[in-house]
Amino acid sequence: MTGARRLSQAISEGDGISILALVRDADAASAAEGDGAEGLAVTEPIDGVREASALPILFRVDASPEAAQAAGADACLIVVEEHDAEERLEELSARATELGLEIVVDVHDDESLAASLDRIEPEIFLLSPREADDDEDEIERILDLLPDVPAGKLAIADLQAATRDDVVALERAGVDAVLVGSASIAHLVGGAPPAEV
Repeated sequence: MTGARRLSQAISEGDGISILALVRDADAASAAEGDGAEGLAVTEPIDGVREASALPILFRVDASPEAAQAAGADACLIVVEEHDAEERLEELSARATELGLEIVVDVHDDESLAASLDRIEPEIFLLSPREADDDEDEIERILDLLPDVPAGKLAIADLQAATRDDVVALERAGVDAVLVGSASIAHLVGGAPPAEV
């Protein structure tokens, strides 16, 4: 049932910023959903993750769309600068679309962001702080990239060790979602969602 859960829909609906949790097992996936996450990220296939959660899944590895599909993901990651070869970016994008996967482009500077827009026109951007200057905070690097994301596109901040203050700052700046490590995310969403009666 890959592709049935739309990551873009999950992070654009509702009020405020969405939390995506990087999970390592099915129990963590279930816990993240219970704590209020609106999406999951995995770096390898995980047994039972689909049964543990109904949330959309991002395959958080720069791998083939087929590998993302095999991992049960709904969205695949493309690290733009890793695919500078002629037509490679376009080919990956087309294959992902054929498989029903949403594309999330990982960008870390103005050049990679511009290249992704020129070549494949993605809907979702993962703003990465890698290669930030030594004196630059990760969140500053992400916020520096944000103005270059066109209106109507979705921006996810890749901030594994985000604090509640970071999440609030990202939300105020207009970031749609933040990808974090899965350890106890309830405090990042302002507390666990109310229990159903």
